[in-house]
Amino acid sequence: MSELKIAIQKSGRLNEQSHKILEECGITFSNGAGVLKARATNFPVEILFLRDDDIPQYVEQKVVDIGILGENMVFEKNKDVIILEQLGFAQCRLSLAIPKEDKYSGPEYFNNKKVATSYPKLLSDFFTENKIKAEIEEISGSVEIAPGIGLADAVCDIVSSGSTLMTNGLREVATILKSQAVIIGSKKLTREKEDILKKLLFRIRAVKSAKVNKYILLNAPESSISDICRILPGMKSPTILPLAEKGWCSLHSVVREDEFWERIDQLKKAGAEGILVIPIEKMIL
Repeated sequence: MSELKIAIQKSGRLNEQSHKILEECGITFSNGAGVLKARATNFPVEILFLRDDDIPQYVEQKVVDIGILGENMVFEKNKDVIILEQLGFAQCRLSLAIPKEDKYSGPEYFNNKKVATSYPKLLSDFFTENKIKAEIEEISGSVEIAPGIGLADAVCDIVSSGSTLMTNGLREVATILKSQAVIIGSKKLTREKEDILKKLLFRIRAVKSAKVNKYILLNAPESSISDICRILPGMKSPTILPLAEKGWCSLHSVVREDEFWERIDQLKKAGAEGILVIPIEKMIL
């Protein structure tokens, strides 16, 4: 039987989150310390644990069929692969940072400067686009320390909270790229592997939909139902059930988490009571 080969980062935050989303899709596998390859016990996939900067090349060369990694690395490596799905986790940005005491007037600040980075292609593209003549110092790690030891005047690196930059006396001044975890794939798979991939993406999308929505149950007088239905339209329409108490109904619906608090206030004003908000494990659209 054909198997879909998936590459994920072998260590770090992306490893943990990639592992978690596969588990949430009901895919069971084991990867103990030092194990670089594992087979799922209940789904036709084989997982390879690789360096994230190697994954685009392995997908391009069809050593693996798909990979989970950050968009930043996909664009930096610029291999012949396609992005199949944005996953929503591991969000960060590739940013330029300068010594906090320096004044920043715009991209022209970097003219005739030396900038340290692990992303020379993306930084070079940014400088070309902005007509900046600067020297790029490519280093593989500890980029933030470069200005402090005289290796560079500024840095270009991945930023999540910005605390590491501040600790090293730097401040963020420009964002080159916003990034999140994605699934990349080969441009052509066998029919059997395409079928497995479709099933996997179906599961992943169900998990993603569940994470951004909440299930709401509430009680309301019948006279308020039409107003509440306008506030909570649901996926198609709310479920409405009569309560034992005459003139009252129970209404069930779904709301996006980013709209949650605004909708709750509106529901209370419309007469809703006993509002329950429940996480959704899977959501099939």
